[in-house]
Amino acid sequence: MKKVICLILSVLMLATCFAGCGAKENSDLAAIKKAGKIVVGITEYEPMDFKDENGNWTGFDAEFAQLFAKELGVECEFFVIADWGKKFYELETKNIDAVWNGMTITEEAKTNSSVSDPYVVNAQVLVMKADVVANYADAASLKDLKVAVENGSAGQSAAEAAGVTDLILVADQAAALMEVKAGTSQACVIDITMANAMTGEGTNYADLAAGISLTSEEYGVSFRKESDLTAKFNAFMDKLIADGTLQALAEKYSLTLAK
Repeated sequence: MKKVICLILSVLMLATCFAGCGAKENSDLAAIKKAGKIVVGITEYEPMDFKDENGNWTGFDAEFAQLFAKELGVECEFFVIADWGKKFYELETKNIDAVWNGMTITEEAKTNSSVSDPYVVNAQVLVMKADVVANYADAASLKDLKVAVENGSAGQSAAEAAGVTDLILVADQAAALMEVKAGTSQACVIDITMANAMTGEGTNYADLAAGISLTSEEYGVSFRKESDLTAKFNAFMDKLIADGTLQALAEKYSLTLAK
């Protein structure tokens, strides 16, 4: 009888060990700590992620990501997502550990990833030449325009919802702005955070201006489905909100935190 009990206990211990080892292997947090780095998927998008005069990544999201990496005890490595429409593919194939670049929280994001709590409010806005933007006062007035949008973005969805059919799909929002500046598109639809930072007097797009808002939305960070990083990040963000760190960072980049 004792031999039978010992055998049962041994089997149970083995099962527990295998279960524990499997859980550890499936832990994104454990994998990141083992690698010594978290790989953050971005595009060049001021004021969230852009390069400073020394060629280093900076911006609200870049600084936020670096703070999170420090909390985890690892380095922060930035990976430029060449095609924003493939951001969840990059995440699922583990080329990156997070999509963290002013990503609008959408049903698509919730379906394809584990999305954090919201951290910044945003809107999709029309950007055109400053001398004509006031002529377009509502979504219906946009339907005959040639509009540049970042492929797979909330801006693309907003333009399509407004009835725009002549869309120019580009790699990122900076390219959408360049289309308008060059005159190859009449307008673009981009995040208001970028529009505020990149257009108007004193910028490289002084002759462009933001017009009507097509949506209101919130930014979040995407991790892999069922990732243990999501809860870890949410708890960290709560700590930064409580001690005022995140508010100070938002003020530095003229952003509004989500409530």
